[in-house]
Amino acid sequence: MIEDTQTEQTSAHPTERAGSKSRRSGCLGFFIDTVETILLALVLFLAINALSARVRVENVSMQPTLKPGEFLLVNRVAYKFGEPSIGDIVVFHAPGASDMDYIKRIVALPGDQVRITDGLVYVNNQPLYEPYIAEAPRYTGTWDVPPDEYFVLGDNRNNSSDSHMWGFVPHDDIVGRALLIYWPLSEVTLLRSPGIVQAVQ
Repeated sequence: MIEDTQTEQTSAHPTERAGSKSRRSGCLGFFIDTVETILLALVLFLAINALSARVRVENVSMQPTLKPGEFLLVNRVAYKFGEPSIGDIVVFHAPGASDMDYIKRIVALPGDQVRITDGLVYVNNQPLYEPYIAEAPRYTGTWDVPPDEYFVLGDNRNNSSDSHMWGFVPHDDIVGRALLIYWPLSEVTLLRSPGIVQAVQ
């Protein structure tokens, strides 16, 4: 009888060890899966963040196109493979403040001449057709855009700190091109560049 008892006890030990190993293996597997999921999410976040930015509109300088409180998706690599165009809405580092960003519309490219008079913006003597602005500019002036720099204006022309006040935006200061308004959902809109260089009717 003693031998039988010892045999039963001995045969029970491998089963207990197997169950213990299975539990440990299950816990380890869950931990590994969790770490892999977190790492994958981190890699995706870093990749998306490198390619795009989320920006909140803070002031009225781009009304009526953009309103305070709206959130925009910005393409960071838009100008790595192409050049800015007239009409693009861009985010760039504010002059003299690299920790602050502005958002404006490009109205003239490197080498262009800008003239603003009688409420119209002319680029190389060609008037811009701008149905999106809040009102015609009440200021005047003439600017020659240097190489590798851009002339930008807010759509709310008379309530915007932009190139007519402080000059041009260097290409290297451009963060990216605004692609769309994604919040609030009722305002979701693709931000396409209009054909604004044409004779005013």
